[in-house]
Amino acid sequence: MITIQRNWENPEILHENREPARAHYIPYADAGSAAAGKRGHSPYYRTLNGNWKFRYHESVLDVEERFYETSADVSAWDSLLVPSSWQLNGYDQLQYTNINYPIPCDPPYVPDLNPAGLYVREFELPEGWEGKEQFIVLEGVNSCFYLWVNGVYTGYSQGSRVPAEFNITSGLHSGTNKIALMVLKWCDGTYIEDQDAWRYSGIFRDVYLLARDKAHVRDVFLKQELASDFGTASLQAEIETSGSVEVTAVLKDAKGREVASGTAVIDGSGTIALSVAQPTLWNAEQPYLYKLFLQAGAEAISFPVGFRQIDIHDGVFMINGRAVKLKGVNRHDSHPELGQTIPVNHMIKDLKLMKKHNINTVRTSHYPNDPRFLDLCNTYGFYVIDEADLECHGIGDGDKAIDNEGHRLSNDPSWKEAFVDRVVRMVERDKNHPSVVIWSMGNESGYGPNHIAMQQWTKSRDLSRPTHYEGAAPHYNGSADQESLDLESRMYSSVAYIEEYAKDEANKKPLFLCEYSHAMGNGPGDLKDYWDVIYKYPKLMGGCVWEWTDHGIRTETADGTPFFAYGGDFGERPHDGNFCIDGLVAPDRKPHTGLLELKQVLAPVRIELLDAQEGRFTLTNLYDFIDLSQVYVNWKVEEDGAIVQQGVIWQLDAAPQQSQTLQLDIKHDNEHVACPPASRLLSFSVRTKEETVWSEAGDELSFAQFELAAGSGQHQEPEQSSAIPALHATVTSAGLVLSGTDFRHVFDLNLGTFRSITKQEVEMLAAPARFAIWRAPTDNDMYVKKQWFDEGFDHAVMKVYNSTWETIDQSHVEIAVQFSLGGYSRSPFLRGEAKWRIDGTGRIALEVQAQVREGLVYLPRFGLQLTMPKGNEEIEYFGYGPHESYIDKRQSVKKGHYLLTVDEMFESYIKPQENGSRHATAWAIASNEQGMGLRFEGAQPFSFHASHYTAEELANASHSHLLKKSKETIVHLDYRMSGIGSNSCGPELAEQYRLQETSIHFELTIKPVFKEDE
Repeated sequence: MITIQRNWENPEILHENREPARAHYIPYADAGSAAAGKRGHSPYYRTLNGNWKFRYHESVLDVEERFYETSADVSAWDSLLVPSSWQLNGYDQLQYTNINYPIPCDPPYVPDLNPAGLYVREFELPEGWEGKEQFIVLEGVNSCFYLWVNGVYTGYSQGSRVPAEFNITSGLHSGTNKIALMVLKWCDGTYIEDQDAWRYSGIFRDVYLLARDKAHVRDVFLKQELASDFGTASLQAEIETSGSVEVTAVLKDAKGREVASGTAVIDGSGTIALSVAQPTLWNAEQPYLYKLFLQAGAEAISFPVGFRQIDIHDGVFMINGRAVKLKGVNRHDSHPELGQTIPVNHMIKDLKLMKKHNINTVRTSHYPNDPRFLDLCNTYGFYVIDEADLECHGIGDGDKAIDNEGHRLSNDPSWKEAFVDRVVRMVERDKNHPSVVIWSMGNESGYGPNHIAMQQWTKSRDLSRPTHYEGAAPHYNGSADQESLDLESRMYSSVAYIEEYAKDEANKKPLFLCEYSHAMGNGPGDLKDYWDVIYKYPKLMGGCVWEWTDHGIRTETADGTPFFAYGGDFGERPHDGNFCIDGLVAPDRKPHTGLLELKQVLAPVRIELLDAQEGRFTLTNLYDFIDLSQVYVNWKVEEDGAIVQQGVIWQLDAAPQQSQTLQLDIKHDNEHVACPPASRLLSFSVRTKEETVWSEAGDELSFAQFELAAGSGQHQEPEQSSAIPALHATVTSAGLVLSGTDFRHVFDLNLGTFRSITKQEVEMLAAPARFAIWRAPTDNDMYVKKQWFDEGFDHAVMKVYNSTWETIDQSHVEIAVQFSLGGYSRSPFLRGEAKWRIDGTGRIALEVQAQVREGLVYLPRFGLQLTMPKGNEEIEYFGYGPHESYIDKRQSVKKGHYLLTVDEMFESYIKPQENGSRHATAWAIASNEQGMGLRFEGAQPFSFHASHYTAEELANASHSHLLKKSKETIVHLDYRMSGIGSNSCGPELAEQYRLQETSIHFELTIKPVFKEDE
């Protein structure tokens, strides 16, 4: 076993020989190179990324004594790409866990069988580095490491997601050099890195060498002051040097023009002050960046400068003197194949997608991201809540894990420096990024003196940004000291709660929802409710949806079928299943419908109706800083799906947070016609005029739609040229046979339902129709589904008490069925009567009156389920589309006439669940490609669903790739479907979105059709 100090179990030893934290930068040879920012072109930078020799040991106890010596032969070792994680390269155990530690909870101790990864790399010292100070920088290593240079012990560090820098000058020489690391999977720091994520190990971020002049700029803190009218800006460059050096500072604008400069000889520390008249300010909508160039000796360093001021006035969060709403998401470092190693292009893909979906804020949950991510946020325009790498959610007693009284580490003085170290290294690294507008003290770690020490240090270092920590909320900690916190932060508070907070004049701080609207699976379903209230009250500053992406890992089955894996798929224990599949986008960044919903809810342009008859509308600019000169509006009027009028409004002049009136010349030609259209819709589409770094010209930012006619969208039945044909009814062994000129239906009087519907001998049913209340539980049903299972909703069966029929006249027969739906052990869920009226055209009218049992938990759905034969792949409907919609998740859909396939109706989620329903459908047709099928129409709009999977099949499958697609088409015609909500980690589904009526009245018609003859 290797002989080494056991630093990994001592929270008071955080490093040995590590350099003090500093601002992130790369030195270059000249200002031009520094401006280009291509670090590989700097003569003072040398990457150590690439293949390293690697050996994995299941325990540090097995590590060879001398592996790090220059004479050690490691040629037979494996090669491992750096940066990367062990677990995605065939070493150790892939494991996802949320709160629970993967090791016994015994801080600061970790198991003796502590896996170790040994890394060895040889390199040549670049020419021209002689006589310079040489440093190694490791941007991210999980969880701790020991470092040797040419066989000599050099240092130790822990703190996985912030850089560790070492001066290795004395250990290097000309020719070949050898660097060795021993990385341990666990250390005492593991207890404060208990984030909800896959638990990865290894060198997962960049490793590189820097050569520095002996006298050089070591650190820079750019502080700024803006005049009250923002007419002048003062930039104070506080510079720390190693030795005495003359420093020249040059500030250039975005076009490369010099706007200010200054020079000073600095020995240890000093300041260069620059003044700018009429500065262009930085914000997320106009991310204007100056660049500051520092020339010191042979080195040139550049920093982005975004002039902006963050204030809180009367409980309102403000940037540059204007109230700002943070429209954000929580973002983990997560790549489906590389884990927490994130390529720059992948970061860019994320940010572009966010911009396209009207997101302006990122919370780096729950640790500092790669510093290049912040560079991109500066450029693309995002507000960043920069979060310290601190979470110890699993500390405590069972379910009291976040109870302060049961929480040890935040109150333990021996852990104080470990806590403070986390925020010091984050703030020092990221302090010059204009995108960083809030410092976060970590996540779900109780609240005590150690957090207060973090906040106090942060305030002593940087007063320009507010601080946030949700764990200090009163419902956790009562009257705990929160003086050094500037925001009130909450997770998953209800809409009612945040409105109550905003109305209470005793609340003096802005309220920030650091997590809300849990986007797990089919969800979230409550976004509009939140934002209606957030927009209403200045004290509500916005929030960050949990979360941006599903954390699935791309893998495949033994037969090569690809799928995204989640907790438990690799045999690990403990694990938290699919709780990591909770994002607005899939692991491959395909947007879920929840992201489309968020985009429309956060729309920067809102259009509201003033007077439809006169064609007057109000357009409101919800941007905080920019006017609408960069967007235009398309509009069109559709009658029964056909465009009858359209136009473009190219010039918009609404200032930020202001409105203007739109006047359209809408023709009203149908007022006196005998047969007005069933539907008349006016649609607006707000689009970008020009291509930008994140969008194409013509990209849609938002839309609005208005009903101009009172039509419901139903087809008008053509007037009969003659009397309805005769209907023949005969009782046979098959049931009640109802037949006419071109149809034959069979009603099973025992089952109380139709078992056959035909037209021209084409069978439309593959199984008897039945009433249904069950849906495959969504992830947001995870708590209520326990009650659903207890009631037996998933095993609902129909009991027929009585089934009678009578001939009304020669063209009509009515069947009355008294029935109930029940599960087991308890009284039926509902009792009712279904009346089926059939006429001589083959049309079936259903009317249901039902009473739901008092005190019953709300129903998932109620309606009729049909199973149609193979080949019924074409779906045509008038309603909301083109994608799924629900009563509380329908802001992103447009009313219209849609033609889709059954597969296109399906919305795939990694863990199968209810999906693909269409809220408030007027009519629908399910048919084969030749148009032979069934047409459905409700007296009132209904929820429509067509799929190749039953609710039971969806509910029983753990992963989408395990679903077995049936040839039949399952159709649901629902009186109502309960909403989606966000209860997987949020409030219960709001009452107005629950199917909890005690009395149900539902009317529906079914007609066999040949569409091409209609």
